[in-house]
Amino acid sequence: MIYQIENLAFSYTKKSPLVFENLNLSLKQGELLTILGHNGCGKSTLFSCMLGIRKPSSGRILLDGKDIASLKPRQIARLVGYVPQTHTPTFPYTVFDFVLMGCAAGIGLLSHPGEKEKKRAEEALREMGLLELSDRPYTELSGGERQQVTIARSIAASPKVILFDEPTAHLDFGKQMKVLRVIKDLSDKGYSVVITTHDPNHALMLGGKTALFQGREDGIIVGNPEELLTEERMEKVYGSELKLRYLEEFDRKVCIYPPL
Repeated sequence: MIYQIENLAFSYTKKSPLVFENLNLSLKQGELLTILGHNGCGKSTLFSCMLGIRKPSSGRILLDGKDIASLKPRQIARLVGYVPQTHTPTFPYTVFDFVLMGCAAGIGLLSHPGEKEKKRAEEALREMGLLELSDRPYTELSGGERQQVTIARSIAASPKVILFDEPTAHLDFGKQMKVLRVIKDLSDKGYSVVITTHDPNHALMLGGKTALFQGREDGIIVGNPEELLTEERMEKVYGSELKLRYLEEFDRKVCIYPPL
């Protein structure tokens, strides 16, 4: 089990209300998990706990069998890749160098990236179809391009698990599908993958497992997206009427809005 989350609760201060509580999740090697929920339900906060950045109020997180509280940031970085919602560049590194930095956790503190790391960076850029951007300054990229380059950086690190925090949020429709295909391919290649999204269709397309945040009191439920996602549950979570329809051409359900 790559991740085991047990009875997790979190609040930002001792006096503030809990963001979530009694949260239980598990993730096996090569498994794909899509997390759905409304804005502010705690999806990004959960990722912060899974990365060891924030300390939960109670409960524990096991990463590759070890309590994450006992691991150093460098140890976590060797196991977990992270793709944030947004990344604001500071220095005009080339795209290639920025991706190459993803390998830093796997080399010595005073060492330099070798040919092996450079090859991994090149392969990651090729996999994302971004090789032509290699020499471009990272600071000159569009938001969508930066998002894709950040994914390549995580792939170059060769972690066991990659956390994607709303990876399609700033992409046009075509690039959204490209990123979702990359995520599915990563899972097929043996990576464990967790993705947060606001779109139920992403869960239905990706398959694997889905976790649905129903609110602090109702907790989180986990299951097969085809069975877990019902019109009643989604209306309660999103506060809007949604319809599920089976699409024979693709042999799966789709989530749609009724006429406006």
